[in-house]
Amino acid sequence: MKKKKLQFSSGLYTGTGKLTMGEKVTQKLLELLKDLFEDIAIEEMKHAEKIAERLFYLGGTPTTKPTPIIVGGSLEEMIKSNLKAENEAIELYTEIIKLADTEGDSTTRLMFEEIMTNEEEHKHTFTILLK
Repeated sequence: MKKKKLQFSSGLYTGTGKLTMGEKVTQKLLELLKDLFEDIAIEEMKHAEKIAERLFYLGGTPTTKPTPIIVGGSLEEMIKSNLKAENEAIELYTEIIKLADTEGDSTTRLMFEEIMTNEEEHKHTFTILLK
């Protein structure tokens, strides 16, 4: 009977179908990033819904044509793309806040200030991930 030789690597056995410590850490990190991206995407959808409801209330018509979705690329490219989108949103919302303030529309101003706070948190998250 031939014995199978096992290597010991970072506290976990390899060659037996078990993951190495590095593989487990990578897998856990990817799961956390997946959850983070999903949570942010859900927040962004809620923002879009709030904005559409406000536009409708003010007599406007929300657009039904979303911007193109960028799919694929490396993790770093995805994070950079998301960071760019957050920066663009912050710039746009800053202008909307100024306009709402000029027009005396405190409800719209407050709503966009709240949304912009979330966007700034997302920007911070993506900035940290790129370091």
